[in-house]
Amino acid sequence: MDIKGGEDLQMAEITQQLINTGKYETFLNRAGKGNSETILFLHGSGPGVFAWANWRYALDDCGVQYDCLAPDLAGFGKSSHPETLPKNRQGWMDHWVAQMIELLDELGIQKAHLVGNSLGCSIALELLLEHPERFEKVVLMGPGGTPNTKLSLELGRAKGFYDNPTEKKMRQIMSWFVYDDEKLAPEIDALAETRYETAMRPEIQASNNSIFATAAVPVPVTALKRIKQPVLLIHGRDDMVCSVESSYYLLSHLQNVQMHVYGQCGHWTQIENKDSFNSLILNYFNNSI
Repeated sequence: MDIKGGEDLQMAEITQQLINTGKYETFLNRAGKGNSETILFLHGSGPGVFAWANWRYALDDCGVQYDCLAPDLAGFGKSSHPETLPKNRQGWMDHWVAQMIELLDELGIQKAHLVGNSLGCSIALELLLEHPERFEKVVLMGPGGTPNTKLSLELGRAKGFYDNPTEKKMRQIMSWFVYDDEKLAPEIDALAETRYETAMRPEIQASNNSIFATAAVPVPVTALKRIKQPVLLIHGRDDMVCSVESSYYLLSHLQNVQMHVYGQCGHWTQIENKDSFNSLILNYFNNSI
């Protein structure tokens, strides 16, 4: 399926297809196929989340210059699910790492840049540790999973979505992800409807419950210090899901690192400040900052 980015000639054409990636069928959103460098976008977690919801604006802009890949992780969206659900978070990580490497192999891509959001940041770090030769520059946006990451009230409520799932509750949860929910009301309304429909699929619920029943396994400081790739940390100062302290922790231990903080911004920098975010990561990948 082809999706046009609009009438603006500077917006990339986006395609969607299922790719055979070893144990999984991976649903892939792709923009800029044929460009010489690749960016792999990794989405976050939560009931009903999928890659398109996280990365549609970034695909539009970045696909003009880069081959941009935004897959649904196993257990999310339209990708398939593990036949046996992992018993811990590292088991899920092993599935996601294998899935992403299989995807790059299937597409014949030897090296890529990485952009992670929330859970996607943790997966990006695992990829850097296990397959460092496959990745170049890295952006981690709104990371959690660090020893100083606290379980916020907002995230705790999100974990309890399936106790009494309704579209109204989905919208309420999503309003906590942003700084100004009134300003982004049309965006939240549209996403809440789509994410609710996705979340209510039985296989999505089973995978979500399995993931949220497990605890994050922070990367040891000794391992963080061995990561050689350049890393750009991006965080909303007012993030109530994964607080900015998580990025400050990584800033303290990663070696080749810089950080950009947005005031009056929550957990969805790529949506709340989409134009600035896209310009920032493009300048970073283009070696302008």
